[in-house]
Amino acid sequence: MSVQDRTRRERELEILNAAIAQCRLCGIGATRTNSVPGEGDPCAALMVVGEGPGETEDRLGRPFVGRAGELLDRMLLAIGLPRDGVFICNTVKCRPTLDTGTRLANRAPTPDEMRNCRAYLDRQIDMIRPRVILALGAPAAKSFMGERFSITKQRGRWFDGPSGIPVIATFHPAYILRQTGGAMDEVKRLVWADLKQVQARLAEPVAAPDAPPEQASLFE
Repeated sequence: MSVQDRTRRERELEILNAAIAQCRLCGIGATRTNSVPGEGDPCAALMVVGEGPGETEDRLGRPFVGRAGELLDRMLLAIGLPRDGVFICNTVKCRPTLDTGTRLANRAPTPDEMRNCRAYLDRQIDMIRPRVILALGAPAAKSFMGERFSITKQRGRWFDGPSGIPVIATFHPAYILRQTGGAMDEVKRLVWADLKQVQARLAEPVAAPDAPPEQASLFE
């Protein structure tokens, strides 16, 4: 990857981030503290996609911070990838909330919210062109594989994603943290199996681009 290409992608992401910050297509655009477009390597081979920002992410404007983010960092390091070597984002770029009367609680994004934000996610995928997409949790997985996708039955399987990029889903770090005892051990085992599949796919050799056709010499 040339320095010029990396710089170009960084600039394109900055422009997109500014557009996301101005977006008010959904009601959550008015209740957020900060938009959370995503962060990481603009030339990453792996893109990690979660469902939406939570309270800490909304406050800091960064994806996957707090306990779930710390667990994700450890998950990535387990397959040899530091956080700054991947690109991390969500299906929606603002925190989906539910007003309980006393506070704003986190909730999963609605289908309409994901549709409104989809153009931003697709643009990120087009800019970064990752080799693999890892979807975390059912909402993120369904945004790629459709509403009939079952995270319990179909996690760990490969699907064709945007532009033919392979997509695989596993459990969200927040879900892992909600488990206890033997249930947590079992979920961790399943997630580890999924991560090893990601590691193996990324280790596959990259096909060289097709050589341009030879041109006849002007002197022939």
